[in-house]
Amino acid sequence: MKELWNIFKKGIIAENPIFVLALSLCPALAVTSTATNALTMGLSVLFVITANNTVVSFTRKLVNPKVRVPVYITSIATIVTVVQLVLQAYFPHLYKALGIYLSLIVVFAIILARAEVFASKNSVIPSFFDGLGMGCGFALAMVSVGIIRELFGAGTIFGIHILGSWYNPALIMILPPGGFILIGYLVAGYKMMLERSARLQAERGEA
Repeated sequence: MKELWNIFKKGIIAENPIFVLALSLCPALAVTSTATNALTMGLSVLFVITANNTVVSFTRKLVNPKVRVPVYITSIATIVTVVQLVLQAYFPHLYKALGIYLSLIVVFAIILARAEVFASKNSVIPSFFDGLGMGCGFALAMVSVGIIRELFGAGTIFGIHILGSWYNPALIMILPPGGFILIGYLVAGYKMMLERSARLQAERGEA
């Protein structure tokens, strides 16, 4: 259980897809203008990467290594199609808000990378937890960016007014340049936090 916990935790903290690996920044800039859109995209990627890791791990001994990448993409595309159909049927407003970025999940680097680096070399359960951890890390990062951008750009969080009428929204925060600047600061802050944590652990070890 400890090994599975470490695999899961790695995707949230040490190898966070956005704040550490800097992968899939396109949706982080494009759909995080509101916390709702960010959460929807985060949960969609969480489902896709977890399901794809499981499928790739389950079929890893059946797939010829020479055609593994087309197989991975076919698997991802099938799962993404299911997500699109569910959103289109039950949450049409979110489906329209995310638009083409839902389809682009198929080519997200983080999903293909985890299939190649981890799921194709490990059994089903560790691969499931690797996908779950990476997906949670991606979703948490997306929601964090979305909440900050929506709060400062519109004075709301998940559409609920937080700041009063006195607040003059900083519209740049809901535009791509604002998202780019914010992610840069968050990545820098996250890196400093990890370095500080590693330094403290090293000092405790020496003591």
